[in-house]
Amino acid sequence: MPTHTLIRAEGLSEPISHYSDAVRAGNTIYVSGQASLDAKGNLVGAGDVVVQTRQVLENMKTVLAAAGATLDDVAKVTVYLANRGDRPKVNEVRKEYFKANKPASTLVEISRFAIEGMLIEIEAIAVVE
Repeated sequence: MPTHTLIRAEGLSEPISHYSDAVRAGNTIYVSGQASLDAKGNLVGAGDVVVQTRQVLENMKTVLAAAGATLDDVAKVTVYLANRGDRPKVNEVRKEYFKANKPASTLVEISRFAIEGMLIEIEAIAVVE
């Protein structure tokens, strides 16, 4: 018997590979890296890291809701950026979404994403009761 539950969030595009939108193991929810994609899998906000960050966090909210959680439950995020110089812009959007919650965070600049045109991807770990 599996010790975890696979989460598929209604309203998101199909995963591009063999993974789940999230996995819940006990009280911990592991959210796969979220991209700036709409429900049909189209990139949102080409060339605009602020628009992409908002879409990423909206997608994350959708995944968390499917797993019975919210952004308030997020304990850790990992942010992948195409240009670390975009960190201040991304940080302002994060403040809008996370409000008083300040999850532990890692930020990494990378050279390429799985989908052409992506400027940001964020994965998260949430803990619920």
